[in-house]
Amino acid sequence: MLSDLLAVWRAGGTAGLATVVRTFRSAPRPPGAAMVVAPDGTVSGSVSGGCVEGAVYDLAQQVIADGRPRLQRYGVSDDDAFSVGLTCGGIIDIFVEPVSQQRFPELDAVVDDIDAHRPVASATVVAHPDAAWVGRRLVVREHETLGSLGSDRADAAVTDDARGLLAAGRSEVLTYGPDGERRGAGMEVFVASHAPRPRMLVFGAIDFAAAVARQGSLLGYRVTVCDARPVFATAARFPTADEVVVEWPNRYLAAQAEAGAIDGRTAICVLTHDPKFDVPLLEVALRLPEVGYIGAMGSRRTHDDRLARLRQAGLTDTELARLASPIGLDLGARTPEETAVSIAAEIIARQWGGTGRPLSEIGGRIHHELDDLTTCTER
Repeated sequence: MLSDLLAVWRAGGTAGLATVVRTFRSAPRPPGAAMVVAPDGTVSGSVSGGCVEGAVYDLAQQVIADGRPRLQRYGVSDDDAFSVGLTCGGIIDIFVEPVSQQRFPELDAVVDDIDAHRPVASATVVAHPDAAWVGRRLVVREHETLGSLGSDRADAAVTDDARGLLAAGRSEVLTYGPDGERRGAGMEVFVASHAPRPRMLVFGAIDFAAAVARQGSLLGYRVTVCDARPVFATAARFPTADEVVVEWPNRYLAAQAEAGAIDGRTAICVLTHDPKFDVPLLEVALRLPEVGYIGAMGSRRTHDDRLARLRQAGLTDTELARLASPIGLDLGARTPEETAVSIAAEIIARQWGGTGRPLSEIGGRIHHELDDLTTCTER
């Protein structure tokens, strides 16, 4: 989707960009989901999985024609029924804007940051008492900003808040007074955070690792496969991995942690089930302050032996409780591909607070709210 938007931009054209900026109840796509309508009418991306795509397409064409951005709500509330609704019963706010070199001169810089895995956020005014403010944008990096929302006061307030959202990897609407007053109301700014892709570190260059690497790539992780044996750790054997590293696993992980390349979104999958690799590696992993997921493959006997070795190495029960072992959910998996699905399912469940049970057997909300979840390090 982003490449299609950039292609129109580089050609000097104007595209219609529709972005989900706010959701209520069971909305099908999260804030930040986007759809691009090119000048020739072609479409890429999605904002609702099909429910309101037609209406958004028509609105995007209007925006391309008249150059006026719009914030539109789709769904059904208790008081109002809209002509176009969501079959899931949720509500979404979608901001549709024209994108061109004149209106978004910083787009190429934003894309460069994303491609280089540098954190960057785009803050766009989506509502304001003065229509001239709507569509103004501020690009926020770690140590600088590009563009302006319209005043130094607004830029300063939004920059501080956008950097906080960027650090958390969250995209949402922020509310201020018309000139950026923190206690006011009237101006709404959507901050789209483009944090670097989370990392998945797969240790053990085996057939299961190849399947897990494919699942990790599918889920949007930047996947690294690491093994100390060069005959097995080759790019040819792991074509979907972003990198294949030949190094002792514990040394590699310690070096990555020292370099600040491990954070609360990182997933660590230990698949070697060989104590000479596993135990030194898990000693490092389980003592890291922030890791999203740590799982280790092996039978229950292997798991018990591994725990005994780790306790002997001095790890506490609290540290050992962070370990998911045997790795994966109980899906009855047998093949490497099925096992990889069970591992991916466990990572997703721990990330979002899921139970792993069939949805048909439980009641309540399908989607878990972020505020209701524990942090990655508390799992």
